[in-house]
Amino acid sequence: MVSFRFPFSFSQPPRATSFSAFSISAVTVGAAAAAGAAIAASRNPKHPFLEWASSSHRSSLLPWGSITLADSTSESVVEPKTGFSFPASIGDSRRLLGVGLRKKSLLGLKNIDVYAFGVYADCDDVKKLVGEKYANLPASEIRGNKAFMDDLMEADIKMTIRLQIVYGKLNIRSVRNAFQESVGNRLNKFGGLDNDQLLLSFTSLFKDEYKIPRNSTIDLTKEPGHVLSVAIEGDHVGSVKSQLLCKSILDLYIGEDPFDKKAREDFLDNVASLAH
Repeated sequence: MVSFRFPFSFSQPPRATSFSAFSISAVTVGAAAAAGAAIAASRNPKHPFLEWASSSHRSSLLPWGSITLADSTSESVVEPKTGFSFPASIGDSRRLLGVGLRKKSLLGLKNIDVYAFGVYADCDDVKKLVGEKYANLPASEIRGNKAFMDDLMEADIKMTIRLQIVYGKLNIRSVRNAFQESVGNRLNKFGGLDNDQLLLSFTSLFKDEYKIPRNSTIDLTKEPGHVLSVAIEGDHVGSVKSQLLCKSILDLYIGEDPFDKKAREDFLDNVASLAH
């Protein structure tokens, strides 16, 4: 059984269902004692258990969640800072391997929570990549292997970055401008300076007519053949075929300088565990 690490809370108790290939399970160390501590803490605001939880970067009532992935997508994972939930799986085979939060400085005065995000990958595709080139490496070495990360972002693996809008005053023009800067920088990083038309083909998909209120979703999906597909609130709005663009998008979330470092660490832990 593959053990996936998720140091954040789940929106509902896991069901005891079986899954033939993949599961996410807790570190079963003192689960009953931790539950008792949680109950005691609820009656005493100064209880050490609550003091520990409040100091954690990714606080949750229990340090590890527990979930078994079944065919149903009814189970979900909560991004702890916003309380926004993400389904444990989407589509036929994409599984949630990490969640995070995109923050942005507002006039240099304070950071605002712009959107929460979930990183999904086709686990069969990931296992195939790991098995072909990295099966003999322990998970700890795969996790920090730069060649593996390059292969992961360049391989023809189906992945989705799901954004959930947190900041209620965000509009589609702001999203377009933000991607023009961040994706543009990554295109320059990986492909040089002459990528203006490629960048425009992506940012032009975010038309002013689209509304993105709080809780709305934007899906950035890398389809087979290195096709980047964009959906807003579940409606497909366009696609761009470019391996360079797909890699640039993924680099924002799982690259060396990601929007949320903890989300990247969780993603890499879970990807590495697929090797074993």
